[in-house]
Amino acid sequence: MQQRVIISQDIEHDLAQAIAETEHDHVFVLTDDITQECCLPKVAALLTKHNATTITIRHDDTNKTLATLADVWTALQRGGATRHSLLVNLGGGMVTDLGGFAAATFKRGINFINIPTTLLAMVDAAVGGKTGINFGGLKNEVGAFANARYVIVNTCFLDTLDTANLCSGYAEMLKHSLISNAQMWAEHVNFDILQPDLAELQRMVAASIAVKEHIVADDPHEHGIRKALNFGHTIGHALEEFSMQQPGGAVVSARLLPLAKARTAPTKQEAPKGGAVVSTAPTKPTNQTPPGTLLHGYAVAFGLIGELYISARKAGFPTARLHQTARFIRENYGAVAFTCADYPTLLNLMRHDKKNTSGTINFTLLHDIGDIRINQTATDEEIREALDFIREGY
Repeated sequence: MQQRVIISQDIEHDLAQAIAETEHDHVFVLTDDITQECCLPKVAALLTKHNATTITIRHDDTNKTLATLADVWTALQRGGATRHSLLVNLGGGMVTDLGGFAAATFKRGINFINIPTTLLAMVDAAVGGKTGINFGGLKNEVGAFANARYVIVNTCFLDTLDTANLCSGYAEMLKHSLISNAQMWAEHVNFDILQPDLAELQRMVAASIAVKEHIVADDPHEHGIRKALNFGHTIGHALEEFSMQQPGGAVVSARLLPLAKARTAPTKQEAPKGGAVVSTAPTKPTNQTPPGTLLHGYAVAFGLIGELYISARKAGFPTARLHQTARFIRENYGAVAFTCADYPTLLNLMRHDKKNTSGTINFTLLHDIGDIRINQTATDEEIREALDFIREGY
């Protein structure tokens, strides 16, 4: 089933139309404890008309687990969901990934609609049909390809984001430009993501989504060119998984500036076992991600630097464009903390990447912007050089 992406100007109207055109006997909406407070009110009146049942899980990628997935299945079951029910996933990539997997597997598959509320989810997680959860300390280790009936993208939700989460999503947009064309790349590395024009950003988001849609349409199950979307992710996922193993996290000196409006932080409350279905109340606004947190997009940004370095070393990627991209990332994303002593751990994490074959670490590399080389390899020494470059070479 092909999904339809709607670049929305009126979220209530477009969601109403999507629900009307999707078979359903009951509507469920999945949120996390932050989007329930910040984003659900924008569509609450419409969902109330449909007598929607709300399921709320804890935010943060550390809760994208089998236990949380089981809690969502349980909530659907207890709420009387059938094979004809509809799940609306309202949230960031964690919600759309886990919610899509819950819908794909509950009663062997029910319809779902994604409404991404973060920039990362808009340009990446909610589009393309990949769903899943983390497992065994590895990112997205268990999942399925399953398309949402609709993905409704409206940047009205971006005014709820802090700067760090906006930058996190923008890293995926930068990746799309690198695998697409030089004009888009030049626009991206000259855009002020720390003080963004949200109207201009909406136009850029639509163009970025179109890059991913075109690739996914050609290769829905990642047998060929869709591997281009993994650019930056082999090293990036290793850094992200590594940071999750560290008591203090892995981000240092990240530059963060507030947006006009900030995400409302929920009060901390005890959750049921498994970390799902909680209720919260708002406290004072916050515009920063907790210290020490390495968001997915930040990991991808640093991964882009490393894999551009390998691209320059092995595939002839222009060094001037390598350094310009690296400077943009350094100025907007800060630096990531790891040492040479961590290289064996990072290499081992890369060897567990889903894209590998027969234990060989697989990369997508670039000869130039938009000139893609899939199914490439690098030696451990070349990867160590790339990690050196991330730490100190740009």
